[in-house]
Amino acid sequence: MRILVVEDAPALAEVVAEGLRDQGMAVDVALDGLDAAAKLDHTAYEVVVLDRDLPGLHGDTLCQMITARAEGRAMVLMLTASGTADDRVSGLTLGADDYLAKPFHFPELVLRIRALARRRPTARPRVLTAGALTLDPTTRVVTRAGVPLNLSVKEFAVLEALLRAAPGYLSAEALLEQVWDENADPFTNTVTVTVGRLRRKLGDPQVIVTTPGVGYRVT
Repeated sequence: MRILVVEDAPALAEVVAEGLRDQGMAVDVALDGLDAAAKLDHTAYEVVVLDRDLPGLHGDTLCQMITARAEGRAMVLMLTASGTADDRVSGLTLGADDYLAKPFHFPELVLRIRALARRRPTARPRVLTAGALTLDPTTRVVTRAGVPLNLSVKEFAVLEALLRAAPGYLSAEALLEQVWDENADPFTNTVTVTVGRLRRKLGDPQVIVTTPGVGYRVT
């Protein structure tokens, strides 16, 4: 899941981003509205965690820009230091899909982000399957033939991305974009190593097929 955190307080932005990365999400950070708008023009995000009071371009304006997109738009979770009923109504009227007042309980933020991702019009079924393999993004449980598999955060995210793309392929570059974030080095063998570990844990017969020059897919 690719997330954009838009927050003008650098320390808070990094704490939120690192916490979400620990939950297996790929997270980019923008510290002002103009930077966020530029990132949104180049990257498809599933959810935007949006601080309302932003420099450069106000969060209200950015929210309206996001929600005006007709197809494949990101879901917006608006954050604000004010949690009055009038402010919540105002934020939702602008098109935000959910609203959370600061300070917030981090596990609640995670639950709300996952709930928003499931509400996207293009969202796939909650439980993803391929033959005897099942992956539940909500409980973060993977099983094969009923046997639970112990996957790392990145292994889980790679498998989820491949299952969502099935029966199509995902290139190494696409996996870097979806599973890691904008800080990932495109010249490393990170994807190859992670897919190799994932294959070993999934066992035989092999579930992930590699086609040179094309990418990876789940059979």
